[in-house]
Amino acid sequence: MSEAYLGVDIGSISTKGVVVSQDREILAGSYLWTEGNPVAAVRRVLRELESQLEGKDVQVRAVGTTGSARELIGVMLGAQVVKNEVTAHAIGTLSLHPDVRTIFEIGGQDSKIIILRDGIPVDYAMNTLCAAGTGSFLSSQARRLGIPVEEFGEYALRSKRPTKIAGRCTVFAESDLVHKAQIGYQPEDIIAGVCTAIVNNYLNNIGKGKDLQPPFVFQGGVSKNVGVVRAFENAVGHSVTVDDCGHLMGALGVALIAADSPGRADFDFAVQDIVFETLGEECGGCPNDCEVVLIVREGRVIDGWGNRCAKGFERAKTAAGAVS
Repeated sequence: MSEAYLGVDIGSISTKGVVVSQDREILAGSYLWTEGNPVAAVRRVLRELESQLEGKDVQVRAVGTTGSARELIGVMLGAQVVKNEVTAHAIGTLSLHPDVRTIFEIGGQDSKIIILRDGIPVDYAMNTLCAAGTGSFLSSQARRLGIPVEEFGEYALRSKRPTKIAGRCTVFAESDLVHKAQIGYQPEDIIAGVCTAIVNNYLNNIGKGKDLQPPFVFQGGVSKNVGVVRAFENAVGHSVTVDDCGHLMGALGVALIAADSPGRADFDFAVQDIVFETLGEECGGCPNDCEVVLIVREGRVIDGWGNRCAKGFERAKTAAGAVS
C-alpha cells in the first residue's frame, strides 16, 4: 500500500479537495459549492474523493487545509498542516509551472495576485473588499442579462465591438450595464465589456504597482471563463496559461505541503460521518470582549480560536456549557 496526501481548500463559494500520490500525481479531485456550510461541504468532498479512490491501494498519511475556513476544517480533519491561500496557491502552481513569474487568481468573492522570482514568492496582494473584480460580480451580471454564466465566455469571444463598462464599482457597473442594454448594445458586446471591466478592476486594484512579468498563470473559478482569459491576454500583451486543474490549485498546493511535513497519521474517511458543531461565544471578561469560536464533537470542545488569552477560551467554554 502506497502513501497518499490530502489537501482541502475551503472557500466562501467553493470547497476543493485533492489527493496526491507519493509521486505527486493527482489521484482524485473534487470541486463543490460551499453553500454557506463548510463542514457539510467538506463531508461531500470527502465522499467524492473516497469514491474516486475506490480500488486504488493507497492510504492517506497526511492532511493539509487552506482557505477561509482552514482552521475549522483543519481541526475537523486532524490536519498536520494549515496554510494560508497565498502559500498554497504558489506551491501548487510551481509544481506544474516551475518557471511561473506571475499568478492571477480570481475566486467567487475575493482575488489575489502572487509575484514569484526563481520559484520564490516575493510579493502578493489580496482583495476581499470590492466585488467588482470577482466571480460573484460576473454571476450577478449573468443573471441580470438572463444568460447562464457558463456561456459568458463564448458570448464574449463573439464580440466584434466590446462596449466599455464602468467596472470600478459594482453599483456603477450594474447601472452602466443596464444603460448599455437599454440603448441597444448587443449582449455579446456588453458581456465582452464586463469581462474587460473585471480584468481592468483587478489590474488597477491589486495589480497596481506590481512588476507583472511572464510566464502568467491564471487560476480560480473565473479562469474557466474564456472571455476573461482573453481580456487578460489583451491587457498584459502575453499568453496566459489556464490549467485543467487550475480551480484545484490551492488544494493541490496544501496537499504537497502536507506530503513534505514531518507529521504522519493514517487518515480515515469515516471522519465525514462524525457530527461536529461550532459555537460562537463572547467572552466579556475584559474590554477586549473577544469573540471565541468553539468546535465541539460529541459534547466536547476539541479546539477554538478568537481568544486573546487562556481565560477567554475557558469562559467561552463555560458559557457554551461544553466540556474539554
